[in-house]
Amino acid sequence: MKVIVDNKIPYIKGLIETLAEDVVYLPGKEFTPEIVKDADALLIRTRTLCNRQLLEGSKVRFIGTATIGYDHIDTDYCQKAGITWSNCPGCNAGAVEQYIHAALLLLQQEKGISLKESCLGIIGVGHVGERIHQMAERIGIKVLLNDPPRADAGEQGFTSLDTLAEQCDILTFHTPLIREGKYQTFHLADRTFFQKLQRKPYLLNTSRGEVVETETLLEALDTSTVAGAVIDVWENEPHINQELLNKVFIGTPHIAGYSADGKANATRMVLESFCRFFHKPMNFHLTLPEISRPTLSGEEDFQYLQQYNPHIDCENLRAHPERFEQLRGDYPLRRE
Repeated sequence: MKVIVDNKIPYIKGLIETLAEDVVYLPGKEFTPEIVKDADALLIRTRTLCNRQLLEGSKVRFIGTATIGYDHIDTDYCQKAGITWSNCPGCNAGAVEQYIHAALLLLQQEKGISLKESCLGIIGVGHVGERIHQMAERIGIKVLLNDPPRADAGEQGFTSLDTLAEQCDILTFHTPLIREGKYQTFHLADRTFFQKLQRKPYLLNTSRGEVVETETLLEALDTSTVAGAVIDVWENEPHINQELLNKVFIGTPHIAGYSADGKANATRMVLESFCRFFHKPMNFHLTLPEISRPTLSGEEDFQYLQQYNPHIDCENLRAHPERFEQLRGDYPLRRE
């Protein structure tokens, strides 16, 4: 069996070799039709576009992406070609919760936002959005939820995007990227959306860059339609809009979900899916390396930011925006 593996999937070396005879590691953007044609499986991340162009005529039977999102996989083509695929829903929900929690604390400390007097709108309430919901309630923020697919399925507790636009002081996006159809999220935050905002909210996006229309967000920042933004995901990654990077409160290189714990969860889940598909025993054992933790002091909120402060990632990106992919690919270990 031959497996081609993205060389940035952490903790997988030494494990996948126990499950396959021939393992090839490559950067995600270097998967080509010639390379994958005799592979049985691909283990990827978001930088490998799995479509007809890559896969047609190949032996590939299984694709495992070590990510929550799967918009880089042409699922319709895979179904027609008889290729099974899997993703890792919820793998980094704790890491994104950590990132959003830290961003909220920084908004309180540096922008004077009173969290307990604010209303947070969560757009997209899946694995990650639900974790944000629980965290927000723990720290005393009023929360409104928007998730049309769940609402249409008859679940209670959801409200419209227009209501969030009217009532929320902070809006955070946690939707998948859906380019068309009833539940389209591509440019969900467009000119019409921004025109409906009533409270000059802060906007946070850790979902997909294309969910927020870049030029319209820039206009909203210039006209104070929004008070500020925290952006981890960008249109046209890794070639991000540097004007936007310089205007946001916090801008980071798509690393909100990049805790060591989240990465380990993703690797474990993709290996488990691989084993299930190929009927192999799950005898592998994934362990995290030891990481020194900071000595904590001061108030509880200050201690939280001592453990993780996204300003550091923002400073690194602003200093070297051209190194977006490297900053993401070589991201240091961060424990939740």
